[in-house]
Amino acid sequence: MRTPHNEQVGSDIPVDPTERTCVLSGRKAARDALIRLAISPEGQVFPDALAKAPGRGAWLGVSRADLEIALTKGKFAGAMKRAFKGVPISVADDLPERIEAALSRAVTDRLGLELRSGKLLMGSDRIADNARAGKVVWLGHAADASEDGSRKLDQAWRVGENAEGSGRAGIRLPLDRAALSVALGRDNVVHLALTDATAAARLAVPLGRLLRFLGHTTENAARDSARADDLILNEGL
Repeated sequence: MRTPHNEQVGSDIPVDPTERTCVLSGRKAARDALIRLAISPEGQVFPDALAKAPGRGAWLGVSRADLEIALTKGKFAGAMKRAFKGVPISVADDLPERIEAALSRAVTDRLGLELRSGKLLMGSDRIADNARAGKVVWLGHAADASEDGSRKLDQAWRVGENAEGSGRAGIRLPLDRAALSVALGRDNVVHLALTDATAAARLAVPLGRLLRFLGHTTENAARDSARADDLILNEGL
């Protein structure tokens, strides 16, 4: 992790209001690509998975592995104290676990909301039928889904999208079927699909944060998130 040279600020340099700076690396990125950390009045650091908590906060844009190294070496605590001078910053040893748990909960909560709204499909047969009909805009597989079952649904999706030969495939989620089943209140949830572009874009933010934090970001994940945004723009949503 390297802190870049300070950039010269001037009136001729446009400022992106959605851009934030990682407190640890110093790199800038879009707000939705970073993880917000909330700071309590007592200086305790908590994950703010939805980036909605009131009060002061910091932004984090490194992987869990990098954060663990920075915690061990004292670099993270040092960066936070420099960013919040005069505040008695307190960083729990299990902050990486707390962040992962909070991000995972944000993803499953969003999936639950889309299920209740009727936009989330489950079950291989149902997903395959909708995929071949061109009604699926996002496809996901549990971490422990079989390669054969995932491959068949990926193929059905490509057929419905007229994208055969493109290599398009569903996202391998960093959640296994047990976690998905408990979160969604259904038995044996292995494959998931969204039929609405706006729903796909809503899921893309928390899922992207979790994937990046775990170091699991894939070309398919990035491509599908961008595709969801394109669909929204094209449909004028």
